[in-house]
Amino acid sequence: MTSEPRIGPIALPDTRARRVVEQLLEGSGVTLNGDAPQDIRVLHPDFFSRVLYHGSLGLGESYMDGWWECDSIDELAYRLLMNGLGENARSTTERLKYRLQAGFLNLQSKARAYMVGEAHYDLGNDLFERMLDPTMCYSCGYWKSANDLHQAQQAKLELACQKLKLQPGMKVLDIGCGWGSFAEHAAHHHNVEVTGITISREQAALARERCEGLPVEILLQDYRDLDGHYDRIVSIGMFEHVGHRNYATYFETVRRLMPADGLFLLHTIGSNRSEITADPWINRYIFPNGVLPSAMDIARTSEDHLLMEDWQNFGPDYDKTLMAWLTNFDAHWHEIAHRYNERTRRMFRYYLAICAGAFRARHLQLWQVVFSRGRPGRYDAPR
Repeated sequence: MTSEPRIGPIALPDTRARRVVEQLLEGSGVTLNGDAPQDIRVLHPDFFSRVLYHGSLGLGESYMDGWWECDSIDELAYRLLMNGLGENARSTTERLKYRLQAGFLNLQSKARAYMVGEAHYDLGNDLFERMLDPTMCYSCGYWKSANDLHQAQQAKLELACQKLKLQPGMKVLDIGCGWGSFAEHAAHHHNVEVTGITISREQAALARERCEGLPVEILLQDYRDLDGHYDRIVSIGMFEHVGHRNYATYFETVRRLMPADGLFLLHTIGSNRSEITADPWINRYIFPNGVLPSAMDIARTSEDHLLMEDWQNFGPDYDKTLMAWLTNFDAHWHEIAHRYNERTRRMFRYYLAICAGAFRARHLQLWQVVFSRGRPGRYDAPR
């Protein structure tokens, strides 16, 4: 369904669906057709029934179709989540459908591993180059002492290197290397050899270009097909695509590839609850088949393979990172607008903003976890 957005909000229809939505919004600080940044300006009379019937999927799709506007979607998402509307926003049908699929199928099998690359990461390097900072990091920055996005991403990369205790000449494996940000940083600043793997052809092509002249090899490969031995292993922003059925295989693979004195750093978004669920809109439009692990998921499935040495949570930094990406996206959209349609623009704006609100509400976390195989001596983690 598509609709041309109107210049201003419409008169709100006196329907049961509208009254139910108003009741759900009570206490959240969000009003309909109000003047606050988080308020929803309704542009289509069927907005209410669509949201009630389809939950978060209907809310996101109706925004993509121009059925409503909001000056601060991030603040809207934050207030809705703080008011307890997170679970209510998922329709029973969508939630049950995903749980049944995930229960009976391996949605992240090797045969399906490249789906998210084709659907999201291969969308266009020109888009991501304008949204991200010069490091091309597509994961949470570390803002402890940073003043801008570029500093935060450089700090995140260096923090990972310090936690891995890199030494010149080491062989490092980067599982889910993206556009080569960690590989480039580690090879250039720490004189290590890096092998990076990705399931995105567009990422692999740009990563090879960015790392040209450095001891870096970029492979288009699934983690389950890896062999060899590496002194250190890192995985930044990839574990969200592994899936609960494959966690044990993932950690067993890391152990198999790492020597007795090796270290592994896992950088992942985390869920507060151990559930096999995904937001229906995110699953359909952004990260197909993605599942966020809980702390229990990671601890339980890693315990037979690796020893946990350190766990750090800097989830609130993802709010700042996402808002910086949104600022970049808006500032540079005109440069690539001829290659994409308006629905894609609204899709990306909505995605970045609702995720920022979710981290702001502490509905999502960002964890860096360091593992070993039980190496002798004490491990001291830098901060």
